[in-house]
Formats: sequence, structure tokens, C-alpha cells
Amino acid sequence: MDKPLILASASPRRREILTLAGIPFEVFPADEEVAPEGLPAVDRVLALARSKATWVAARHPGRTVLGADTMVAVDNVALGKPHSASEAVEMLLSMQGREHQVLTGVWVIRTDESGSVVKEDGFTDVAHVKFYPFDREEAEHYVSTNESMDKAGAYAIQGKGMRFVEGIRGDFYTVMGLPGGRLVRFLRDFDQI
Repeated sequence: MDKPLILASASPRRREILTLAGIPFEVFPADEEVAPEGLPAVDRVLALARSKATWVAARHPGRTVLGADTMVAVDNVALGKPHSASEAVEMLLSMQGREHQVLTGVWVIRTDESGSVVKEDGFTDVAHVKFYPFDREEAEHYVSTNESMDKAGAYAIQGKGMRFVEGIRGDFYTVMGLPGGRLVRFLRDFDQI
């Protein structure tokens, strides 16, 4: 590894996970992310991660770029980031007392000095999160902390949102935004570790 990985995201949680994993990186957030409409959540999250990585890789030839995207799905319906407090409350209530999925798509691109793709690959990791039952008042109280407004599914598992979580099947770090252990092993194929 001659140059650090570029993280195509401004997410402080993704920065924290890469730091914990001991992966040297620089941050250059993507200004563009696109994916075809109508894709199942598992494909859409990977397409968005690929879009971010591709956009940043085009501006940084000779580097390896990591794009990632996370979404929450309930009954195969994707929940993005809420646009209002009332939408955040409704998202939370749709998950109370039941299980939902958190999907994180990861795409890595390595280019040569001319900008040509040398290698690219990706994966989607899924964690299943079960929430305790709770009422509207508890959801409104949590939303009033403002923690939910920039989070897919309107909660932060590593923050005050932990109050809702009864259990997790899968990687806790997938819920935070990057599946740490799987990512470490994946980046070995790109000579980034």
C-alpha cells in the first residue's frame, strides 16, 4: 500500500470504523450519487455505493476509493433519511416491536495513474435489528434529540437510538455504516491492508 484509501463519504461513523480497523484513509465525499429507481434495497444500496466510489475515483487517478451507502428496510420498503420530525416518528413507529434490516453496500475501485480502472468490486452486508415495543411518546421524545434526522431509518444505534434495540443478528458495524470485519478482509484483495 503506497497511498491511503480514499473514503468517498463525509460520515463520521464510517471514519470511526476505518480508524478502529487501523486502515489509513483520507476523506473526499462524493458530490453525486445515483441509482436506477425500482431496484430492490439490496441492489440499490450497492448501486449507490458504486456511484459514490466511481465519482470520487474519476477525480483521483492512481488511488483506491471506497464508496458506501446504508439503508433500512421494513417489509422490503427502503427507509432513507427522514425529511421532517413527523416522518422520523412514523419511521420509528413502523419498526417498533419487530425486526427490520439494515443494508450497507460497499464498493471499492482502484485506478492507475491514467484513471483507468485496474480493479473494482463490492458487496452488500445485511444485519437484522429487532426493536422493543414502544409508543408514539417515546418515539417523539427520541426525535426531539435531533439525533434521528441524518440517519437512515431515523435512528443511530451507536447513540441514543440504542434505547429501542432488543437484539441484532449480523454485524453491529453494518448498522453503523461499514461492516468492519468483512471490510478488512475485502480490502486485502486491493492491497490496502
